[in-house]
Amino acid sequence: MEAADLGSERGGQQVIHTLLLLTLVAVQDTAAGKMVYTKWCAGCHGDNGAGDGQGARHMVPPPRDFTGAIYQIRSTPSGQLPTDADLLRSIDEGLGGTAMPGWKSRLSERQRRDVLAYIKTFSTFFADTTQRPQPIAFSKEPGGDGGADALKVGRQFYDSIGCRKCHGDQGRGDGPSAPTLKDDAGHPMFAANLHENWRFNGGGTVEDIYRRLRTGLDGTPMPSFSDLLEQKFLTDEQLWRVAEYVRSLSPKEPPVVRDVIHAPLTKRVPHAPDDSAWTAVDTYWFPLVGQIIRKERWFAPAVSGVWVKAVHTADSIAIRVAWDDRSQSPDTAWLAHLGRVFSTLSDDSTREQPVPWPDQLAVQFPVSSPTGMERPYFLMGSPSAPVYQWRWSSTARATAIAGLARGVDRFDPIQGAGGGIATQSVYDHGEWRVVFTRALASPDTANQLPLRTGRAIPVAFFAWDGSNGEHGTRMAVSTWYFLALDEPVPARVFISPVLAMVLTLGLGMLVIWRAQQKTSYRRQQ
Repeated sequence: MEAADLGSERGGQQVIHTLLLLTLVAVQDTAAGKMVYTKWCAGCHGDNGAGDGQGARHMVPPPRDFTGAIYQIRSTPSGQLPTDADLLRSIDEGLGGTAMPGWKSRLSERQRRDVLAYIKTFSTFFADTTQRPQPIAFSKEPGGDGGADALKVGRQFYDSIGCRKCHGDQGRGDGPSAPTLKDDAGHPMFAANLHENWRFNGGGTVEDIYRRLRTGLDGTPMPSFSDLLEQKFLTDEQLWRVAEYVRSLSPKEPPVVRDVIHAPLTKRVPHAPDDSAWTAVDTYWFPLVGQIIRKERWFAPAVSGVWVKAVHTADSIAIRVAWDDRSQSPDTAWLAHLGRVFSTLSDDSTREQPVPWPDQLAVQFPVSSPTGMERPYFLMGSPSAPVYQWRWSSTARATAIAGLARGVDRFDPIQGAGGGIATQSVYDHGEWRVVFTRALASPDTANQLPLRTGRAIPVAFFAWDGSNGEHGTRMAVSTWYFLALDEPVPARVFISPVLAMVLTLGLGMLVIWRAQQKTSYRRQQ
């Protein structure tokens, strides 16, 4: 009787599952999906889904070619089709590190399901509805505190299964194989920077990372490691430890953009990038995007943001800028990568031959402190309203110079000792760290901004990755932010509240004493 009840229950579940699938198919309208696709998707993915829309010429990595049905983000084994849930997640959430946005807040659920159904019509691989894709039975994250011992195991297998070959010893995408990476269609690829989990393709949680290790990213050099589990090269728990280790390389929370860099007052300015004094200084993160306003435009910058610290003394300032860079340019090992980049980005910014350009960084200020909120044009000023810049290059001397930018294509250096700017820089495991130092005051107030305390000083940043073909107008840019040289807090700020508390307490005690005296007098009467 129990067996019969169990069979009946299973049969009922199968019927319900079948009805749900039929309902899902019924609500997917490919004709309506085509209208959504034509309006919102064809510009990048192309009218026929081949990933060859007008926008594709400006994207690295390029848009998905739906005709081959090769998808990176799946819950299914490597080489298999994704489930509808997989496709819907990519549509809903977008794909980090690519130009694919999330559509959950832009399109209704009906529209998203309709366009999902239409996308599947581009490939005959989806035609066989009797063989539905089957997800992997993923395990749950093992217990334990996830502490140092677990991360040590994760790091051990990170090395032994070959992650460091592409992602690098410290995970910044600078491994020995990094310059050679390309997808199955020959397009250039970067190994993921494991220090930026908020940009991971497919999500940045430990669970997301574990699933990518199990499924791989089809069409790319990122393999599936499920076969290593089958071969017992490592256990499922150890693969989870790899995922935990990878997650530990990024901050606990994605960086939050703050508009003002606060530079505290110190007794001395640290000139070296790795001076221990920097550890006590707050870090500020600023995103950078491609320069797409002026020719030659650049849609695929390699530097996604900079980390900034600043301090000052009574007469000097030091600003430390750090950013992840997969190569110490100029580097001839990346010339083949450059060729693939220029071949993929077939627009007005890719006409010259690849050469080993240096890495560069610029820190930008107005020539004089604005009295209000008015600021010069953020893209390196203009002939009538120049901006004051510090420019650093990774050439043999790795020096910096100060000068005036009078537009994106004109920079006039200030003569004499680099314009008063001193720098020290270090390249370490895929990261540049550069410190600029300068006196607060300047005898050349017509060209060099005097840096004063207690004022909001506009500041902006520019970066060039030479190994990615970036030089001249091909660069990553930020908008204007602010630098504030914090003033020391006067002693009266601390003393005044204390005096007020003492006076208040004294007055209170006096009132209580007088009340007690009156009460005592009345009792004596």
